[in-house]
Amino acid sequence: MLIKAFGGAIQGIRGTAITIEVNVSQGIRFMIVGLADHSVRESQQRVELAITNNGFQWPRFRVVVNLAPASIRKEGTHFDLPLAAGILAATRQVDDHLLKDYMILGELSLDGSVMPVKGILPMTLKAKEMGFRGVVVPHGNGGEASAVDGIEVVAVKHLKEVVSFLDGSPEIRPLSKKVHARLHDRTDKSGNDFREVRGQEAVKRALLIAAAGHHNLIMVGPPGSGKTMLARSLPSIMPPMSPEESMQTTIIHSVAGKVGPEEGLMVCRPFRTPHHSSSHIAIIGGGSTPQPGEVSLAHNGVLFLDELPEFKRQVLEVMRQPLEEGKIHVSRASYRVVYPSDFMLVAAMNPCPCGYYGHPDKACNCGPGSIRTYLSRISGPLLDRIDIHMEVAPIPFERLSADAEAESSETIRRQVVMAREVQKKRFKGIRGVNSNSRMGTALRNRYCRLDRAGELLIKRAIEQLGLSVRAYDRILKVARTIADIEGDEHIHASHVAEAVSYRNLDREGWGQ
Repeated sequence: MLIKAFGGAIQGIRGTAITIEVNVSQGIRFMIVGLADHSVRESQQRVELAITNNGFQWPRFRVVVNLAPASIRKEGTHFDLPLAAGILAATRQVDDHLLKDYMILGELSLDGSVMPVKGILPMTLKAKEMGFRGVVVPHGNGGEASAVDGIEVVAVKHLKEVVSFLDGSPEIRPLSKKVHARLHDRTDKSGNDFREVRGQEAVKRALLIAAAGHHNLIMVGPPGSGKTMLARSLPSIMPPMSPEESMQTTIIHSVAGKVGPEEGLMVCRPFRTPHHSSSHIAIIGGGSTPQPGEVSLAHNGVLFLDELPEFKRQVLEVMRQPLEEGKIHVSRASYRVVYPSDFMLVAAMNPCPCGYYGHPDKACNCGPGSIRTYLSRISGPLLDRIDIHMEVAPIPFERLSADAEAESSETIRRQVVMAREVQKKRFKGIRGVNSNSRMGTALRNRYCRLDRAGELLIKRAIEQLGLSVRAYDRILKVARTIADIEGDEHIHASHVAEAVSYRNLDREGWGQ
């Protein structure tokens, strides 16, 4: 008897529907065809024991399972559940009339428990696109699947619940969807509050500008000056995610298996902090089984690289493309995928190997050669792509112990949201551009026009600092953001002067 069930597969971050054809005929052999990888072929043992351990009969006949289309490589354990449902239907142990209406996804334990799997959200989106009535998913993935409107989500914990549902039991009902109710409060309260950071007003100003315009930023200062604390305070002033951004980010984290049980849509911008020992594959993605890397997991959020020169040169150089394009192309012999990676880069580093070069109180033990070698680990092309360079000086004890209360994150965040609203109106209808940092040349020429004083100032800065064309482009975009924060439609010389002041590393002759 031939039965068709439906499952899914992941290609990059997109879901693909897979037809699971189960044919039971005379013979004793079990066979899976259709370009299945090792984890899928192993499913026979899991499915067989899950079926027999729950009182059902494993067919003593020839069972052939075809996963179509055969041109797509099938990977992962989420084929267990639809395979079990297909075998039970083909042997008439369960009704098959609902199989055509539902995409079934899930991994089986030997006792029949249904385990959570990766990639539920994009596969649920594909099920909706193809007109399925609903999806049957593990209970731990129920909230994630419920993020998709217009499709039923049946969350199950055990194989017996799947059998009951397919047999029409009224006890197994689709989930009620309340996930979108969380979108009204999208403020990240997990990070530090700027109120807790004493002093460093200039750096706080730079972080405000970076958050308002989605600009990349690097902080250079001695150990203990507050670089990491300032970076970890950044999520508290980031603008709220739109529903579209929440969906995009959750899809990437779903493919990587990073969405928590019943979490649903991610409502706070990601803040990723990979260690400097991370490989370039961990950062950009890929591997034998393609997975999103840190630059994609930080999509619509922040990627914080602490101790930047300690990262391998290869790791830093592969970040140049996603910083420029907002996406990463990963090509291997057996696949080619594109992952979104529109993130804000925030980096921190010491000024020298010992960390105390230029410190007002502590002497530096490094020689000129070692300092040059240390600084040269950050290439000029990568530094050009970082809009704001800030020196973070140590705070005197008097300021640390002062009673004056610093400006809160909520106050700063209101300025960020106001500036982002200005940019949202400015770039309305322009695909792929939602902040000043993403302006192309045409948009920059249109919205970053300078008055005579501003042109003379930036010309003088280029001549004295030897800035590249890309650095000139970054200065104009940062100046545009400063004007937006101040509610000014035009860019004035004061805005340009402040933007130029954020190119400290160019001024000092980086790595020379």
